[in-house]
Amino acid sequence: MTQTLAIANQKGGVGKTTTCVNLAASLVANGRRVLVVDLDPQGNATVGSGVDKDAVELSNYDLLMGQANVESVRCQALKGGFDLLPGNADLTAAEVALVGEGEGRERHLLDALAPIRDQYDHILIDCPPSLNVLTVNAFVAADRVLIPIQCEYYALEGLSALLNTIARVQQTVNPALEIEGLVRTMFDGRNNLANQVGAQLDTHFSGQVYRTLIPRNVRLAEAPSHGLPVLQYDRSSAGAVAYMALASELLRRQRTNKAQVGDKS
Repeated sequence: MTQTLAIANQKGGVGKTTTCVNLAASLVANGRRVLVVDLDPQGNATVGSGVDKDAVELSNYDLLMGQANVESVRCQALKGGFDLLPGNADLTAAEVALVGEGEGRERHLLDALAPIRDQYDHILIDCPPSLNVLTVNAFVAADRVLIPIQCEYYALEGLSALLNTIARVQQTVNPALEIEGLVRTMFDGRNNLANQVGAQLDTHFSGQVYRTLIPRNVRLAEAPSHGLPVLQYDRSSAGAVAYMALASELLRRQRTNKAQVGDKS
């Protein structure tokens, strides 16, 4: 059964795209079939996957506008081993067009992915760092939301707006949407503030905070400039080890959720 994850945080610079690309590559390393959907006009997930965002003939703009289907937009991130629906600056125009469309504008991505959803074990959607119509499209298409969060002073404050948006989507167009969990990124255990915020997250979101910590890591920061997930750039680095651990934890959670659903039925 396919799991579609929207990877979202309205705050930029928290490791959202890094998590999307490296979690995808780590899931592939675990034998899973993975599709990455770059819904951010910055196109960082596309570049980080080794694809030239400005050279692609078709992008998620064409997909959302109904001008192309998934098969024609899809390309391969050869080094990462996953498929990619690329994004670039054209998505800004898609956002403007969707805002003016009215009813049904939040379902474009869901409808576009429907024909190929069963071809994958995991679909990871890299959301833009804002709560706009593109992000809402991701939430409507997703089963669950994974939230990368940096353990800093404003982390909890910024999280409330994201949770409110998820709640509105649950109440209106996707009642089945759930929070997959929170992932602490760029973590430095030597920093007292990071530990304090991490403890607050555990208190406020008991059971939803992933045990895996993604550390600050030079190799992890370098990998996107080479168009590679860190697993292919330096598989022995702390960043690569952390994302493999995150993938394993996510798969364990998925198995547990399936078992619980089976027990209820």
